[in-house]
Amino acid sequence: MDSILLDRAESFSNRIIALRRAIHAEPELGLHTPKTLAKVREDLAHLPLEWREGPSTTGAVARLKGGMEGRTVLLRGDMDALPMDEETGLDFASNIAGRMHACGHDTHTAMLAGAAHILCERQADLPGDVMFMFQPGEEGHHGARFMIEDGLLSPLPDAAFALHIMPNSPHGVIAGRSGPMMAAADQLEITVEGRGGHASMPHDTRDPVPVACEIVTALQALITRRFNAADAVVLTITQLSAGSAHNVIPDMATMKGTMRVLSAENRSALHQAIEHLAHHIAAAHDMLAKVTVTPGFPVTVNDSRAVALGESVACAAPNGAFETMDAPIMGAEDFSYVLEKVPGAMFFLGVAKDGADWRHCCGIHSSRMMVDESVLPRGTAFLAGCAEKFLTDGWGQARSR
Repeated sequence: MDSILLDRAESFSNRIIALRRAIHAEPELGLHTPKTLAKVREDLAHLPLEWREGPSTTGAVARLKGGMEGRTVLLRGDMDALPMDEETGLDFASNIAGRMHACGHDTHTAMLAGAAHILCERQADLPGDVMFMFQPGEEGHHGARFMIEDGLLSPLPDAAFALHIMPNSPHGVIAGRSGPMMAAADQLEITVEGRGGHASMPHDTRDPVPVACEIVTALQALITRRFNAADAVVLTITQLSAGSAHNVIPDMATMKGTMRVLSAENRSALHQAIEHLAHHIAAAHDMLAKVTVTPGFPVTVNDSRAVALGESVACAAPNGAFETMDAPIMGAEDFSYVLEKVPGAMFFLGVAKDGADWRHCCGIHSSRMMVDESVLPRGTAFLAGCAEKFLTDGWGQARSR
């Protein structure tokens, strides 16, 4: 990301911001974001791109064929919003109640489109192809997995990169780390089946409420006593429901929560341990427990060669800065599906206002999340720079994971 590349991205600044605002004002949810894709395709209509779409989503991959034969690199931006009301007061705030781009996907898409503009200008000099992956359904809908299953990434590229904004991170700083970057996330539901009755005569019932509470407490001990704290495992019960009246013991009690791990091994071990614990605690009280795990995204694992490449691109820019993250983030990301099949990396871009106390800015998924749009050209140049450097140099001397 040298000064020439960054200057070119700055020249597209108005276009990048206009696309971001158009998408932000009309957010779409889930796997089908046709209006968002239409905005992207209109913005890129004049470029020499070959488009592919699949049956499962409104996701699309645009391919730029370079002027010379070589490797293929993928750049990804997600397009879907969150089901929540917006409270930013922006002129271009969401005009649809109950929907908001509170995770920055509008910026990701706009920056990716900007990268397409830059790389198309340099088409003749590119020693290989670039795939631009415009993906819906990241917010828990497994959009990347569906696009892979639809064959939109076939044949697979040689490397893949993505960029995610962080509104409570320093202005313009690129951050990343090798190895686990973000967690796997699964949903948990446990139902304890007892036998209800009058609350004044609990001895004639099988009360599932104290058993559910016992399971919740035991789950916390399970995490701290069965899993190494250096390989983080998080289990949080967020809902506990039972009963319909103050004097009625219910037939069942249900708890729901989330599980986050940083390795496939712990993910499997945690599922088995919860099943064993819940069933045996319930059985000790002459009751039954039903455990349901709804799989979410896998662990997002960055290839160390891709991280080294991204760091070199970030630091080559004027006033460029790269921060190596001390630890993974326990949030989850479905770019993990791409990284399971293709070596690559996801990075974060700080979009707090220059000079702001970024530690106190509203974070992603906040109804008041704000983005300093002046940073978006830097993200555009970073994506374009990662693609160009990989096509030109491959992994170079970077260490493999």
